Amino acid sequence: MTDATQAGPGRRRLAAHCRRITEDPSFGMGVFVVILLNAGLIGAETYSGLADAHRQALQLAEDGCLTLFTLEMLLRLGAYADRPKAFFRDPWNIFDLLIVASAFLPFLRENTTVLRLLRLARVLRTARFLPHLRILLIAVGRSLPGTASFLFVGALVVYVYAMVGWVCFAESDPQHYGSIGRASLTLFLLTTLDGLTDAVRAGLQISRFSIIYYASYALLASFVLVNVLIGVVLNSLDEAREIEEADARARERATNALDPADEVRERIASARLALDDLEASLAHPRPAPAETGASGREPERQLESAV
Repeated sequence: MTDATQAGPGRRRLAAHCRRITEDPSFGMGVFVVILLNAGLIGAETYSGLADAHRQALQLAEDGCLTLFTLEMLLRLGAYADRPKAFFRDPWNIFDLLIVASAFLPFLRENTTVLRLLRLARVLRTARFLPHLRILLIAVGRSLPGTASFLFVGALVVYVYAMVGWVCFAESDPQHYGSIGRASLTLFLLTTLDGLTDAVRAGLQISRFSIIYYASYALLASFVLVNVLIGVVLNSLDEAREIEEADARARERATNALDPADEVRERIASARLALDDLEASLAHPRPAPAETGASGREPERQLESAV
């Protein structure tokens, strides 16, 4: 038996009322405006003169934003009053609940730095109301395993080329290749191709074969590996878009689905209609149709003559 069928009528009415409010487009737009206002307040506090002159007004505005966020979270919790477990199946609900609830914890409220970081995390809640931003965040999360593999391969390439550079250029260019650390830093900066021209000119003064060293590194690190990273991100973006579309279809099916109690009542009504039709057909049986005879008389007359 599901949570919705176990919930009492009062909880179902409360959930339906809160759901109508939270699913209204104006509700989401209002919360989005409050999030942007809260972000503006955080930025305004960075100006010491403005913050000192309007400290009380800024504090009142911050308390107002927190009150609205709390009211929003209570409404979202109320929308799941008939099925509370479903609230925690949505990661965005858990994220919003943690962000809002953290503002009321005594230790976090007393720590100014942590409190500012938590207030800044509220800005990330805009992803709930911006589908494209939500897709990007999901894509970033799904690309982390591939990015970790890319970083490992990239670090291995940089280390190998750094060792070769230390062997070949340590004596002639100790400033850039005097140790494995300096050589790795030099090659890491060359990954963006910034300063590659100067590095090639300096290398040609040491040996003509240095052009092979820099050309192969630029081709492998700046083109091959970077394109692999782009491919990983694009693949994760496609997966995130598919996940978001599947979630949207699931939410649409859940919105259009009948309440379990209403569905049962509809089935009972359909069964009653079927029984009524069956009872009426048994009480007033219809005569079986008979084919017209060769003389052309009607079926009823043929039935009478047969009787």
